[in-house]
Amino acid sequence: MLNPDIVRVKHMIDAAEEILYFTSGKNRHDLDINRMLSLSIVHLLEIIGEAANKVSPEFRRKYDKIPWKSIVGMRNRLIHGYYDINLDIVWKTVVTDIPPLLEELKKVVNVQDAK
Repeated sequence: MLNPDIVRVKHMIDAAEEILYFTSGKNRHDLDINRMLSLSIVHLLEIIGEAANKVSPEFRRKYDKIPWKSIVGMRNRLIHGYYDINLDIVWKTVVTDIPPLLEELKKVVNVQDAK
């Protein structure tokens, strides 16, 4: 049986990869003019945060290079502040935070798969 924490990490990887796929060749302005794109990216960020929120505290401590608290915090902000989402912050997250997060998440899965 798969470790539930690894299942969640894999959900995070899937969502992060979709974000990068959907935004490939795009720029910040595309979020303003393409409502489907902006809604998709926000939803995928919410999925990443929800999955991170379900990861056990022990697993979070073990893999402390991943900013679990910030990820969950962003999810909470997007969910509860849905009426006031700052697309500049969303875009900055996509460009600056998602690529290194994806790399760290894949390292976690590789470590777990090697066991």
